[in-house]
Amino acid sequence: MDKLNDPQLLKQYSYINGSWHSSESEFPVVNPATGDVIINVANAGIAETELAVKSAKAALKAWSGKSASERAGLLRNWFNLMMQHQDDLGRILTLEQGKPLAEAKGEIAYGASFIEWFAEEGKRVYGDTIPAPSSDKRIIVIKQPVGVVASVTPWNFPNAMIARKAAAALAAGCTFVGRPATQTPLSALAMAELAERAGIPAGVFNIIIGEDAKGIGQVLTQHPDIAKFTFTGSTGVGKQLIAQCATSVKKVSMELGGNAPFIVFDDADVDAAVQGALASKYRNAGQTCVCTNRIFVQQGIAQSFTEKFTAAVKNLAIGNGLTDGVAIGPMISKSAVDDVDKLVMDSVQAGAKVLLGGVRADVNGSASENFYQPTILSQVTNDMPIAANEIFGPVSPIISFDTEQQVIDMANDTEYGLAAYFYARDIGTIWRVAEGLEYGMVGINEGLISNAAAPFGGVKQSGNGREGSKYGLDDYLEIKYLCMGGLN
Repeated sequence: MDKLNDPQLLKQYSYINGSWHSSESEFPVVNPATGDVIINVANAGIAETELAVKSAKAALKAWSGKSASERAGLLRNWFNLMMQHQDDLGRILTLEQGKPLAEAKGEIAYGASFIEWFAEEGKRVYGDTIPAPSSDKRIIVIKQPVGVVASVTPWNFPNAMIARKAAAALAAGCTFVGRPATQTPLSALAMAELAERAGIPAGVFNIIIGEDAKGIGQVLTQHPDIAKFTFTGSTGVGKQLIAQCATSVKKVSMELGGNAPFIVFDDADVDAAVQGALASKYRNAGQTCVCTNRIFVQQGIAQSFTEKFTAAVKNLAIGNGLTDGVAIGPMISKSAVDDVDKLVMDSVQAGAKVLLGGVRADVNGSASENFYQPTILSQVTNDMPIAANEIFGPVSPIISFDTEQQVIDMANDTEYGLAAYFYARDIGTIWRVAEGLEYGMVGINEGLISNAAAPFGGVKQSGNGREGSKYGLDDYLEIKYLCMGGLN
């Protein structure tokens, strides 16, 4: 951390009501590429979480009372500061999360883009007038901030997952309490430092760092002063949190697990499909919810695609994310590596063939056990463990298919419905497949689909609600109907 241009971005305390709060206990934040402790951070708990909620509630009236233009100016300041400090924020992110530095800097820009987007979109919270049933009445619809928003976010995108939620909440006039993953709290705290510098008032943006996931989660899902809860993470945990929110009928939005199909049809541009699959599958070592999980290739080009894809994956360098040229960093933990390795071994026992990788990786100069080789499996069927489960690692199972309807059925044969991808040229195929896939987002001849202007979210057990776009603001607003009578 001595290489940071601004060492003040490295924080170790929760940020509550504009102040940094220490705790009696601490826990280490560990670099997954080396196993080294980066820093010890204060371990907040229920009391600090309740204080953050109280502070957010107290700040709500003044913040929601500001004009949309005033809020936009402060969010714009925050965006500018994040981009000014992109190098430092990227370095902090790589150290605590592991992804290659270029990817980390890209995440900073991606997260900041949501702050920029919602700074402007907050000015366009329009209402309606509706023709009344009688001449003595007028019907007006307005939108108001839902209130205090609480969030729980994961370790795989420790900057962007918070930015996507907080930017929309603050732009809508809500206040915010966030609890980032304990593996990666430093990016969230750096964001809080920059929010303060941007002039965002005390109590509007709060970050709680603590290992008591159950206790903190109960406050954030059941506190009567919290109106909205938003979560990004696994489907299993999401279901538990939804149930907890039901006790006070909170508004919820959930971005949960995925099992993304990547389909390549016979008429596709094979070289473009290979590059799309690389970008979609191996970004962040395969640890994203929209990563390609199953690659379906039509029989006519199966051999050509597999050969070209294997050659491209062989060129992906694995190592410490701070090393130039590295494309695949560590996974977040040894247990994550163990989970991926078991999926691979169980699938091989079921008949899959390893074309590349399939084992843990030794990285020169690292004592970490968190690396796994980029892997390709062939002769996979859709019911094998590697296809039926979310992999969350750098493994590509390739499944061949014959007909369009067959692959649509296989792609939809999952409880998840977050993202899907396919490559084709025939316009009829494109429309039929796009409409037939049961997913909230579909990339057509494109492997990277997320941006601030587009609605991010899934269907089925991949969640509800949308982040980004004009639709993302609606999740932080309530519709109020005004009936004006006695006008004759």
